[in-house]
Amino acid sequence: MKDEFKERLRSLPAGPGVYLMKDAKGEILYVGKARNLKKRVASYFSKPEHRDLKTAILVKKVADFDTILTNSEKEAFLLESNLIKRHRPHYNVILRDDKRYPCLRLNIKSPYPNLTIARQFKRDGAIYFGPFSSAGAVKETLRLIHQTFRLRKCRTNTPKRRERPCLNYQMGLCLGPCSRPVDPSQYAAIVNEVILFLKGRTPHLIQQVKSQMEKSAFRQDFESAALYRDRLFALKNTLEKQVVATADFKDRDVVGIARQAKNVLIAVLFVRGGFLLGNRSYYFPETVAQNSEVVSSFIRQYYENAPSIPKEILLPCAPADRTLLEEWLGELKGKKVYILIPKRGEKAKLSQMAMQNAKKSLQERINTILTEEGMLDRIQRRLALGKRPQRIECFDLSNMAGTEGVGAMVVFERGKAVPGDYRKYRIKTASADDDYGMLKEVLKRRYKKTHLQSPLPNLLIVDGGKGQLNMATTALKNLGLYESFDIIGIAKGETLQGETEDKVYKPGRKNPIGLKKAPEVLLFLQRIRDEAHRFVIAYQRKRRMMTYRHSALEDIPEIGKRRQSRLLKHFGSLKRIRAASVEDLSAVPGMTQKAARNVYEAFIET
Repeated sequence: MKDEFKERLRSLPAGPGVYLMKDAKGEILYVGKARNLKKRVASYFSKPEHRDLKTAILVKKVADFDTILTNSEKEAFLLESNLIKRHRPHYNVILRDDKRYPCLRLNIKSPYPNLTIARQFKRDGAIYFGPFSSAGAVKETLRLIHQTFRLRKCRTNTPKRRERPCLNYQMGLCLGPCSRPVDPSQYAAIVNEVILFLKGRTPHLIQQVKSQMEKSAFRQDFESAALYRDRLFALKNTLEKQVVATADFKDRDVVGIARQAKNVLIAVLFVRGGFLLGNRSYYFPETVAQNSEVVSSFIRQYYENAPSIPKEILLPCAPADRTLLEEWLGELKGKKVYILIPKRGEKAKLSQMAMQNAKKSLQERINTILTEEGMLDRIQRRLALGKRPQRIECFDLSNMAGTEGVGAMVVFERGKAVPGDYRKYRIKTASADDDYGMLKEVLKRRYKKTHLQSPLPNLLIVDGGKGQLNMATTALKNLGLYESFDIIGIAKGETLQGETEDKVYKPGRKNPIGLKKAPEVLLFLQRIRDEAHRFVIAYQRKRRMMTYRHSALEDIPEIGKRRQSRLLKHFGSLKRIRAASVEDLSAVPGMTQKAARNVYEAFIET
């Protein structure tokens, strides 16, 4: 035990609470909870031979610790979660999802609910279904629902009034609540069928639709019977494609875990109504925590924002805080939730399937990483870089006929794009027709001291030849960062001189680097440059559209900037504003009848 901690440990309370381990700089390394703070914290600094790998590594770096006493173990459980989310300590297991998986959102607060695709779960009263494994999967499900059920297809929260129904109504795919009276109970019945379908209750729904078809036929309402018949066929085809997982037809999530060295992956199988509906995986690199801690941390972080919580969750190993987790999950769901560790039977087979999926996904992930790492090694050798380019930042510029200058930065880490780190820059001081000036401004704004909390790249790429590269080099020297990372420029070949390949330049080198023997390296650099070009052009178009929208409205009497913004926010586009009536325009918050008439007449004249 560290001598400086002995006295502090003696004075620690024996009650429940949270502890924070810190390094010499005061940064939080780990946050944990304990039923008995005194025993738990003391265990880190005694009996080194009994420590697991994570604890052994952690203790070597601990220079200080803090504790927070709570009234109960449950309070410590909740406080620990909040502190982990706030500080994101290195030695805690943090759920860093690669992407937001799509869900389907049903806004039941609307008198005529519709389905939309959502990437983020919100506690807004709507019902969320998913997550789906890909955008393609959710779009296919939405397409099937639109073909099978007569829900409205428009995306607005409430149907906008129309004089005539849309084409979906003419094709028999929508009841048309936007233009004709629709019995809310009739529409609600369809919504309930969609909910059953998305919850995996297809067999029950088939029986329900079959019963409705027979009743309609008995009443000799053959038109309705034919609609139910078509819906029945579609549901039976869907049922044939679903995989039966269990015979008890219960909802459950099945968690599997796989580990290779410090790489851990968790796979989740979604079983609804006894049918396996999909799966999803989460990767945890550089994780030294034991499996029980990884699973416990995953459960707490994943289900906090999950669209739905099933009645049962099958785990590969028992978490240390199983009882607290069940209680917490039950409060979120509003019903009792069971955490099970099956050893035999159907549930054990499901757990084994989840473990196999986790192993397969982890191996694929590692193979991809090894391929990417090999590419980074080749780039370092071919370009003679000082360090392997783990993080690459690439800049590009754009303007519109010498006006509206913008810049953009894209980021690649370990060979993969990191869209969350992309940045856009609206040129403020340089002239839009001065590429060198714009590049200097963008680099200064990215790398000046106030922005150095973002990690520096190992390789900086600028889109352009020697001129742009020299300007970037000068800018970095002025910032004192020239020797902090490597820098290259990539330029298009001179087509008039018969050059078909792009050229890569380095500072202090007259001729471009020859990459004919390493085409894959050039292709990789081009991909990054093209992504920067795509991103900056998209930003330029957005800026151009905003300018166009406001310029079309700003000359109209009584339409100032606030009303311009409200009109665009309400209608979404100039095209819809042009098509709006005076009544529609005056319904926008802040619009008067006179202002609405001015807008209407301005667009009628054009």
